[in-house]
Amino acid sequence: MNATGNQPPAMLPKKGEYLQKDVKQMAKYCQVPINLPKDFVKAVIVKGSLPAMRFITAVDIAEPQFLESVSRELWMRIWSRDEDIVQPESILAAAEKAGLPSGKSQELLKMSTSPEVKNRLKETTDEALKFGAFGVPCFVIQTDGQPQLFFGSDRVELLGNVLGEKWLGPVPTSSKL
Repeated sequence: MNATGNQPPAMLPKKGEYLQKDVKQMAKYCQVPINLPKDFVKAVIVKGSLPAMRFITAVDIAEPQFLESVSRELWMRIWSRDEDIVQPESILAAAEKAGLPSGKSQELLKMSTSPEVKNRLKETTDEALKFGAFGVPCFVIQTDGQPQLFFGSDRVELLGNVLGEKWLGPVPTSSKL
């Protein structure tokens, strides 16, 4: 968002007000335990997520088999339980809960401040910007050798259509049709 001059929707009063309701409805619809942080501005805007993103990048480089579980646990900490994701002890707690061995977590935490990790995260961000990303969630797919960007969770059905897949919703087995 910074690189494109975009502003988080919650920073615009009417969108922020709307998001309070929308997030609850989407959480129920998707059956995902989302609870916005009580102090959204402090947690998301002021503190941000850079240390967590660097840690996830280190995991991706050195222990990619833990990438999904660590990413999910860090997501759950901030977006479900309103817990910190930037302090070293918070990152280590998430890694432990995700099943990453303690010694390896410590190594990856040290690695997360290295030039290698910082550069990899910057390259990944630059690649997303090259495709036109300006916020989250963004999806980039290749069709006919060309990248296509889709922005927003409300575009998943369209994304499926472009891929030739039928979107059955976030929890297809719960459909009452």
